[in-house]
Amino acid sequence: MKKHVWKKKIVPYIFIAPSVILFSIFMLYPIGYSFVMSFQTSAGGEMTFNGLENYKRLFNDDIFLKALKNTFIILAVQVPMMLFLALILAVLLHSSLLKWKAMFRVSFFLPAVTSLVAYSIIFSIMLMNDGLMNQLLEWIGISSIPWLSHPFWAKVSLILAMTWRWVGYNMVIYLAALQNISEDLYEAASIDGASKVRQFFSITIPQLKPVILFTAILSTIGTLQLFDEPYTLTKGGPSDETLTIGMYLYQTGFRYFDFGYASTIAYVIVVLIAILSFIQFKVSGDER
Repeated sequence: MKKHVWKKKIVPYIFIAPSVILFSIFMLYPIGYSFVMSFQTSAGGEMTFNGLENYKRLFNDDIFLKALKNTFIILAVQVPMMLFLALILAVLLHSSLLKWKAMFRVSFFLPAVTSLVAYSIIFSIMLMNDGLMNQLLEWIGISSIPWLSHPFWAKVSLILAMTWRWVGYNMVIYLAALQNISEDLYEAASIDGASKVRQFFSITIPQLKPVILFTAILSTIGTLQLFDEPYTLTKGGPSDETLTIGMYLYQTGFRYFDFGYASTIAYVIVVLIAILSFIQFKVSGDER
């Protein structure tokens, strides 16, 4: 009897063992090893312990500080704008007055399933000096803009490209949440004389608060890891004006093979994500 009970207890662990082993090999081990590497430096082809020198080096690294600044500028502008547009689109597509909802929903979501590299290349072609965007501007009488060669406009190009891709993705999340809000709330508000705008701010926004927090954290994480768009569109230029932390991490590790310092940058990103997520939870008033 005891043997039978023992077998019943061990069977679940046998089933989950392959997943646990694979997770440990390909996730836990790299995470732990990269943390150890963040305290090491390459000397003579071998990794040697150097304490906190890599972390001290960060604060004196002008390129890292510039990449950090660029990333936060993009984060501060792109994420709020994208989430606001996604919320407005979700409300409009949720309206009972709109026809062909399925077509509009698919159209707005389609960029999210487009290849990152493919859409970056398309935007790079459109934003060339003689590209489609400048041709349209000249057609309406506006002089062409150096989208990819001017420090300010290069950042604008990244923000536009990222917004185009991710607005639809967040819109679908908001749309799903909107469908779970009871219509009784809006009917009661209408009876009390509340306008559509008042209903939006007094019912829709509070009801969507957890979902907005969720998308804000996801978008923050994605922006701090931003790599594909600047790498494909601007190569971090001009003069490192669009260099992001993620791109600098890649260059440090895979161009200069300074894996110890690259691991340090990676863990700084982890800390930044944790801090910003904590701030977002506090600002939203979510105590969970």
